[in-house]
Amino acid sequence: MHKKPSQDKPALNWLPISVFSISALITLFLIPYYALTHGFDGWQIAAMLAGIIFCEISITAGYHRLWAHRAYEAHWLVRLFFAIGGTYAVQNTILHWSSDHRLHHMHVDNNEKDPYSAKRGFWYSHMGWMIREYNLNPNKNYENCKDLKKDPIVMFQHKHYLPLVLTINFGIPILLGLWHGDLIGMMLLAGVARLTISHHLTFFINSLAHVWGSQPYSSKNTSKDNPIIALLTFGEGYHNYHHSFQRDYRNAIRWWQYDPTKWLIRSLNFIGLTKNLYRTPLEYIETERAQMLLRSTTIKLSQHFHSEALILRLQEEYETLIKNINEFTQAKRQWMEAQKNTMMESYDIEALKEKAENLKANFLQQKKNWLSLNANIVLA
Repeated sequence: MHKKPSQDKPALNWLPISVFSISALITLFLIPYYALTHGFDGWQIAAMLAGIIFCEISITAGYHRLWAHRAYEAHWLVRLFFAIGGTYAVQNTILHWSSDHRLHHMHVDNNEKDPYSAKRGFWYSHMGWMIREYNLNPNKNYENCKDLKKDPIVMFQHKHYLPLVLTINFGIPILLGLWHGDLIGMMLLAGVARLTISHHLTFFINSLAHVWGSQPYSSKNTSKDNPIIALLTFGEGYHNYHHSFQRDYRNAIRWWQYDPTKWLIRSLNFIGLTKNLYRTPLEYIETERAQMLLRSTTIKLSQHFHSEALILRLQEEYETLIKNINEFTQAKRQWMEAQKNTMMESYDIEALKEKAENLKANFLQQKKNWLSLNANIVLA
């Protein structure tokens, strides 16, 4: 019996293979050797760390939340800053990166349509998708990024990407090295090590953030929330939230969660350099959380307690919470529409506002009751 011949793998993509391999080998072997024989000083280490921050924040706040998801609008100076930093990060053009990422969200975990589907394994989603010509993005002319084609900064970078990459990635470390007096040391740390580290920190969002963590908002895909990954990726580690509410300019919504990308966007808003920051309405977030909590607690009850009475009570508390959320949502909508109606009397608008606030208080109190019930069941 003859086996069918295995399907040929796509052709290797030698440009990213060369970049990843050379930078990794230098970082793993040449840099430690140089550290032992010559040493690095604080200025060189600082230049490397500053470069990593510049690259990463340009990807997270710029490529990702600004351009790919249009979560907010930014002044041209901010867009230029992020375009330069994204070019320094060497992760393709804004247009190409955003096109792939929008396709990823549209077809997440679909091995035939998601450019970096986590269902194809850690290696593939981390970097394997870039080292072969898989060509999973059908938008050859970036049809899914027509809005970005109207941005002159995006299009200038896209048109002149290669000379910009070479100029910035060699120019900055060389200038720093000439200023510092150790050209080779600065090229190694601020140039190569910075690039290698920033690459893999970003790649963790596609790989680790789809493997390791919790799913408080949705189990429809492999995305996970993980505070450790958030520390490594400037706030992008709250990935289950992001895939559930992708247009939100925040990835972390609790005050204590680490999301410096969110803090930067909000700080720029205070001085007028960003605007129209989109926030997912609280009621949508709490509805998703309640559904996931109901599912997980019901499974626990079924597996360990077999208590029909507790399951019934859990369902009743959940339905009360959803009812309160819906009532608040309707009242808030009426109040917001009334504010736009120039014929409405001010006291009528105030009455609608008060009604919405009271219903919000009811829903938040029911949320506490709901969380308390689930906590008591889990601890039982």
